[in-house]
Amino acid sequence: MALASPIPYSPSLETYRPDEDQTIDKINETFDEIMETTAQDYGHAVRSVHAKAHGIIKGTLTVVEGLPGELAQGLFANPATHDVVIRLSTNAGDLLPDSISLPRGMAIKVLDVEGERLPDAEGTTQNFVLVNGPVFQTPTADKFLGNLRLLAKTTDKLEGTKEGLSRVLRSVNTALEAIGIASPKVQSLGGAPNSDPLGETYFSITPFRYGDYVAKFKLVPVSPGLTARTGTTIDASHSRDAIREAVRAGMRTLEAQWELRVQLCRDLEKQPIEDPTVEWQESESPFETVAVLRADPQDSWDETLVSAVDERMRFSVWVGLEAHRPLGNINRARKAPYEHSAAFRSRFNGCPIHEPSGRT
Repeated sequence: MALASPIPYSPSLETYRPDEDQTIDKINETFDEIMETTAQDYGHAVRSVHAKAHGIIKGTLTVVEGLPGELAQGLFANPATHDVVIRLSTNAGDLLPDSISLPRGMAIKVLDVEGERLPDAEGTTQNFVLVNGPVFQTPTADKFLGNLRLLAKTTDKLEGTKEGLSRVLRSVNTALEAIGIASPKVQSLGGAPNSDPLGETYFSITPFRYGDYVAKFKLVPVSPGLTARTGTTIDASHSRDAIREAVRAGMRTLEAQWELRVQLCRDLEKQPIEDPTVEWQESESPFETVAVLRADPQDSWDETLVSAVDERMRFSVWVGLEAHRPLGNINRARKAPYEHSAAFRSRFNGCPIHEPSGRT
C-alpha cells in the first residue's frame, strides 16, 4: 500500500489553548519548589527534571548521503558530520539512588549547525531531547502540571519508601506489559524497568517541524555492543550509582552506533499534533534513517567533560533551528520552564550556563 504524502508544515497545524500562559507560570512555580528543595539539600542546584546524569559522551552525527527530498530537510538537508555531546539521565528532579527505577533520557547537542535560529535560541547547536518510550504521560501541559505537583510533594522524602514503592510499581508494570498494556504514568512514578540506557531506543515523543513537513524522531541502537544490552537490566542493589558505573564500564570498550530516524506526519487524525499520548503507527508512516550517531570508546564520566556539559550547559528542544520548531501544547510549555530551570541553576551555583557557538 502506497504511503500518503507528508503533511506540509504550517503554523495553522497548532491549536493554542487559552490557559497556556497560566499553566506555564504554575509549572515554573512547581519547578521552583523542586529546585529550591534539592538545592538546599545538596548545597548545589540541579535540573528540575532529569537531574541525575549517568554518562556524558562525545561523538559525531553524520547525515546520510542521498536522502530523498522529503527527508533532506533542515539539519539533514546536506550530508555533513557534526561533533555532538550526549547526556544520559533518569527523569527525576532529585538525585535518587539507582534502585529507584525511572524512565531513561538521552539529550543530544549537535554542534556547529548553520541556519535560521528559533526565537531566543542562543549559540549554534541543535538539541534533541529524547526518552525511552514512544508516548508522553499526559495529553496536555495542564495535566502534566498535576503529575509534576505530585512529584514535587515527594521530592526530598524518604528514599527507602521510594525504593519500596519502585519495587511494587515495577511488578505492576511487568504485569501490565504482559497483557499488552503500557502505562507511562506507572513508569514515571518508579515502575520502569531498571534498563541499561546504552541498549535503549529513544523517542522525541512530541512532533517537530521538519523543514517543509512535520515529524517525530527516534534513536535506535544498531552496533552489536549496544544491541547486546537491549532488554537487559542493571542490578542497583549494591550501589546508588550503579547505572553510571555500568555505562562507564561499557563505554571504555564500546564502538557505539545509533541510527537517528524520522517519522513524517501523513494523517493529522491518526497522527495528531496536540496529543503526544497517541503513538504514530509505523503502518501509517515508517521511521526512516536520516543520520548516524557514533561514539568511540571513552571515559563517560570524565570530570572535565562532566563539569563542562552537566554543570554548565542546558538541553532544550527550543535550542536549535527554526526548521525544527517544536510543535504542540506540551512542547510550547517546555520553552519557558527549561529557561527558568537553567537560570535558577546559574544563579544558585554562580556558574553561567554556556551554549556553544562555533567549534568547541
